[in-house]
Amino acid sequence: MDSIALMNRMDTKYWFHISKLQAILEQVKDEYYIFENCGMQELPYSTVYYDTPNNDMYIAHHNGVSNRYKVRRRTYMQSDITFMEIKNKTNKGRTIKKRIKTDNKQSELSYEESMFISKVDFLSNKSLELVLKNDFTRITLVSKKMNERCTIDYNLNFTANNNFVTTNTLVVVEIKTEGYPASSALAKALKANGIRQDGFSKYCLGRLITDNSLKHNMFKRKMLKFEKLIK
Repeated sequence: MDSIALMNRMDTKYWFHISKLQAILEQVKDEYYIFENCGMQELPYSTVYYDTPNNDMYIAHHNGVSNRYKVRRRTYMQSDITFMEIKNKTNKGRTIKKRIKTDNKQSELSYEESMFISKVDFLSNKSLELVLKNDFTRITLVSKKMNERCTIDYNLNFTANNNFVTTNTLVVVEIKTEGYPASSALAKALKANGIRQDGFSKYCLGRLITDNSLKHNMFKRKMLKFEKLIK
């Protein structure tokens, strides 16, 4: 896992109904290692997201800004390890992730977290507040060619504004590679099962389904697809 951390990478995302997942995993099982921690392969994660009072990071994603950020604190529940993370989607389509380990479990940012975030020019003078909590289960695959890492997320739950929404029929797959995943066995299996690449943000989805007052006209197609998947 350390050798294929891919903190500067290309992300290719897919999302679909969980009923298709087992067949896809069967098709690629000989091509990947599966990450295991303490004897578990299906691992729980918990994430809290931060944004400005004006929802600048959500709006940037909604408007398709080509150089945008997410700020989150993620806990790997099985090992109780937590990182404060900044994700930057660049105008070259790459995802660059920076993070620091933290012991803070409070809603408010710690001094160390605030200093880490302030090093990013876009965020340096902005006030941030916790706006969303997201829990999910993850399976992580690593290509036996050691050139690709894939995450499979399901059992997604979102909490914000005293609203709790669970989505137990949705699967989100992300293929993480140095370049475009032309040789990815998983990408080929997804395509063979009629599943096409489709950009997806758990953060934006969670914000939308817990707060319908947010601007969302550019997400209407995705929301229609989501509503069909959860029926």
